[in-house]
Amino acid sequence: MKRLLYPFVVFLFATCATKAQNISGAANYFISTLDSAKKMRTVYPFDIDERYKFNYVPLDNRKGISVNELTPVQKQAAFALLKSCLSTNAANKVKSIMMLDAVLKVLEQRKPDDHFRDTGKYFFTIFGLPAENNIWGWRLEGHHLGFNFYADKNKLVAGTPGFLGSNPAIVQDGPSKGQQVLKEETEMGFALLHSLNTTQLKTAIIDTAAPAEIITSNKRTAMLLNPAGICYTALNPKQKELFLQLVRLYINRYTRLFAAKMLKETEAAGLDKLYFGWAGVTDMPGPGHPHYYRIQTSNLLIEYDNTQNNANHVHTVVRDLKHDFGGDLLLQHYQQAH
Repeated sequence: MKRLLYPFVVFLFATCATKAQNISGAANYFISTLDSAKKMRTVYPFDIDERYKFNYVPLDNRKGISVNELTPVQKQAAFALLKSCLSTNAANKVKSIMMLDAVLKVLEQRKPDDHFRDTGKYFFTIFGLPAENNIWGWRLEGHHLGFNFYADKNKLVAGTPGFLGSNPAIVQDGPSKGQQVLKEETEMGFALLHSLNTTQLKTAIIDTAAPAEIITSNKRTAMLLNPAGICYTALNPKQKELFLQLVRLYINRYTRLFAAKMLKETEAAGLDKLYFGWAGVTDMPGPGHPHYYRIQTSNLLIEYDNTQNNANHVHTVVRDLKHDFGGDLLLQHYQQAH
């Protein structure tokens, strides 16, 4: 299993002298920039059902404070909190996905006062009281974005469900023509698929038609009981490395220390339980070629789907089957402490 962790851990240990960003400090600074009315809209108790809501479609009635309502200083503080939990690459993807709503507004010929597509309709919500010795969480959610983070003793302990989507997957016209926010997720999936021989493909392809949406959708509990596709152990060394690169692409959306933790848990779950399944078109990516893949093991589920809008609309999600929304164990610790 050293193959999975080695490139990542070498870099991690080389930088271990630099302490991870202070998540609680970043959250408290963000809260401190808000007036009383905005704080009331932003901070909620930890032990409420709202914490388990997860939706990545355009909505007006989300809990939390929207980017539209923040001053420049407050926006900077909010995105500093985001950067305390995500890698630089993932944080940049978040901002690019938000800006795609401006592209959609033009494509759909919406009026200037129509805010169904709105680059500022993304909401920050905090659950509990951020503190170095406390259990708390926070959420960023909006169209094609959904991240749920949880901290214990000022350390990130959970970060899923974690959703990134892109519509258009590839911008066809205008100033942003050619932009492809989730290009790596698409190309690396096809690279693994195209590395398989004829016999392996028969196992890896689970359906000739791609589903219309990620199968887990926005369900509170995500579990695919029957692993489908080809197992890691059935791959040759080059294929195994392509598979692990794809797994790392998704896990490395998070900060280094937390990503290392997720990788170790994937290792502990056993590579003999790690599967890659494909559905839909297999020849090439691009609009008009609907396709889907998923990666799963006993602790982790990753889905990628590109079928909507003539297969130019990508949804991706990472679900931790033990720690989604912080997990039951974290909630038990919170209840015992309070």
